Amino acid sequence: MPSDARILIVDDHEDTLYALEGALAPLGYQLGRATSGDEALKQVLRGQVGLLLLDVRMPGVSGLDVVRYMRRLEQTQHIPVILLTGFGPDHELTSAAFGLGVADLMMKPIDPWALRTKVRYLYDAHRRRLALEHEVRELRALVKDHPDDVSAARPALPHPDARVPVQRGQGAHTEELEQDRT
Repeated sequence: MPSDARILIVDDHEDTLYALEGALAPLGYQLGRATSGDEALKQVLRGQVGLLLLDVRMPGVSGLDVVRYMRRLEQTQHIPVILLTGFGPDHELTSAAFGLGVADLMMKPIDPWALRTKVRYLYDAHRRRLALEHEVRELRALVKDHPDDVSAARPALPHPDARVPVQRGQGAHTEELEQDRT
């Protein structure tokens, strides 16, 4: 994920967008916003989104619909999503959300400290995961391009049964250990 990947905040209420941006500003991450599920999908598909804060109930395409679509595409299926709802605990919503693999479901009004903690963890974990995937691809390309160089450069490991010789002259205790081995 490029360093300019942003956190996309999606809600159909301007005051909620403003409050969430204010809560996340101290983290220093780049923030983006969308006011509908359609707009959110367009931004996610263009790339550069490292985490999605997504209202569940919006006119048109709902938050759950956005997640369903994202999970079907390889390029977006691993983007962490925190769903936000103002309608209180709902067993069906919770089951559907976690069944789709959302990272969390938070109730409005959002506690800014809890939100920052979750966002920091999820965003940074996603960045580390993508960095590792990138490194694995580079290493695979290196091995594919130079298979002989890689195996020749790798030192041979000793057999696990190889014994390390005991050094002599380290006192009576060393001699006792040596006798025990024979």
